[in-house]
Amino acid sequence: MGRGLRAFTRRLFSDARGNVAMLFGLSLPVLILMAVGGVDIHRASTVRVNLQDALDAAALSAARSPYTADADLQRVGLASLRANLQSYPNVILREADTSFVLNGDNVVIASSRVDVKTLVANIFLPPYGKFMDDYLPVGAHSEVNRSSKNLEVALVLDITGSMAGQRLTDLKAAARELVDIVVQPLQTPFYSRMSVTPYAVGVNLGSYAAGARGTPTTYRSITGAAWTTGSSKSISGITRASPGVVSSSSHGFVTGDWVWISGVSGMTQINNRAYRVVRITTGSYSLQAWNGSSWSAVNTTSGNGYSSYSSGGIARKCLVSDCSVVVTAANHGLSNNDYVYISNVGGMTGINGSGYQVDDVTTNTYSIGVNGAGWSAYTSGGRSYCGQYGCEYRVFRNPSNAIRALPASTCVSERTGAQAYTDASPASARVGFNYANGSNICPTASILPLTSNTTTIKNLINSLSDDGSTAGHIGTAWGWYTVSPTFNALWPSSGAGVFSERDLLKAVIIMTDGDYNTPYCSGVIAQNAGSGSGGSTDKINCNATNGDSFNQAGALCAAMKAQGVIVYTVGFQVSTGSSAAAILAQCATSSDHAHLPASGADLSDAFKAIGRDITRLRISK
Repeated sequence: MGRGLRAFTRRLFSDARGNVAMLFGLSLPVLILMAVGGVDIHRASTVRVNLQDALDAAALSAARSPYTADADLQRVGLASLRANLQSYPNVILREADTSFVLNGDNVVIASSRVDVKTLVANIFLPPYGKFMDDYLPVGAHSEVNRSSKNLEVALVLDITGSMAGQRLTDLKAAARELVDIVVQPLQTPFYSRMSVTPYAVGVNLGSYAAGARGTPTTYRSITGAAWTTGSSKSISGITRASPGVVSSSSHGFVTGDWVWISGVSGMTQINNRAYRVVRITTGSYSLQAWNGSSWSAVNTTSGNGYSSYSSGGIARKCLVSDCSVVVTAANHGLSNNDYVYISNVGGMTGINGSGYQVDDVTTNTYSIGVNGAGWSAYTSGGRSYCGQYGCEYRVFRNPSNAIRALPASTCVSERTGAQAYTDASPASARVGFNYANGSNICPTASILPLTSNTTTIKNLINSLSDDGSTAGHIGTAWGWYTVSPTFNALWPSSGAGVFSERDLLKAVIIMTDGDYNTPYCSGVIAQNAGSGSGGSTDKINCNATNGDSFNQAGALCAAMKAQGVIVYTVGFQVSTGSSAAAILAQCATSSDHAHLPASGADLSDAFKAIGRDITRLRISK
């Protein structure tokens, strides 16, 4: 019995037929868990990639925001991250382990962790280091330099009469939103600045006007004004003859004297005209009148339209042939056929506030072509302003040949000559004077050069009021000039960076609601200006020196784009296919940079889109 038990035991221990099955049974659970665990690890790796993409986008959103406080960056970044992770329902965001902060180098640093639901629970899965773990933690890190370039943006705004009412209200709201997107609170180590160029009939330069177009020539003091000399001589009769003979006892006139006759009854046709005397006797003389080329006898017959003399009348000797007023102003600087504007004269107040074309010029005197018989005598004072281009007043003839006088405003017109479509310094190539009139005035709001002060920018935007016609080409030019370093001497504390600077982005945003219609000739709106540019009364009788406003704008846009300036255009309620839409498309850097918003909401969206694009370019370009 004992021997048999020992033999059975030896056979049992020496039998290896079930080893493989036993070992396989013991190993199978481990192999299954390892296979499924590999799936979990693969899933975690995939989630890590997705989390990185989502975190990169969220960090970029935080960097593009206007905020600098970590709490604000955290709010913006988390909102974006949550939205980006919505496509992954099995991922749980650890908000407590997620942060968006701004460091001293103006870099937004983002980090986040999420939990991934595992397929295998209660297992040790390196490298996570825990038993009984149902979730795998996955982390990511991202950094975005929020200010990779300096930024200079020119905002060119149409404030013409057609912008009245809701349009201007919508523009102000959209422009303020754009300011908040473009101009960042933090200005180091990179800056973001904006200029504002409101335009209508021109661009108001305010205190910068003299530096851009020069200082207008001022007045010379008047010390005398008269048109007659000696005492008046009474008339006792005038014959109806060829020539007519004037009876005037002891008249004292000699042949060649000039006289002005007035107050005659009956033969009233002879009144209020200048004549040349032909002496007959001490008590009589005949008259000659200027016919445009010579003096000819005055025939006072009925066939020539003269009635019979009845009574009265006086003749006064004149200083010049047309019996006009002669003004004395030392070293006035005028030449024959120049224009002059007169003000502040005492006594002879009728002469004030008008423009005149001068003649009979000497160094210290000139005549004005207008008789002063209806004016009182000069007593004192007065100012004599030259009336040519570059003077404080521009005196000119309009298309109806009437003389008009307009003061120099602080607005400017286009530059002419070889530098018309360049950004040459105004010190070497002056821009144009602008003589704006009462019905088409220089806008009140003046240009604001580059600044990072958002309060200043918004205050200007809020103050905008509408009036005047559309010199869009002038607005375009000055948008360019504000981001051009060649104009820095005009506003040294707001100067622009050089175009070739690597870390500088320049953009001009041109906004209008209609056609450009206001070109100039010699500082005054040209007679061939477009519809909507005002009546002809205050236009000058010459065509635009540089031609059509649209063509001028196109040349300016081409020149600034050639310098690398990015041009955006916004045609507010501008019809597709119109001339305005065409020039805006031509001016824009590309079709993607041209916008035609149809409503206030669309305008806001357009400005926001431009702001976001500028911010994107600033970070990525």
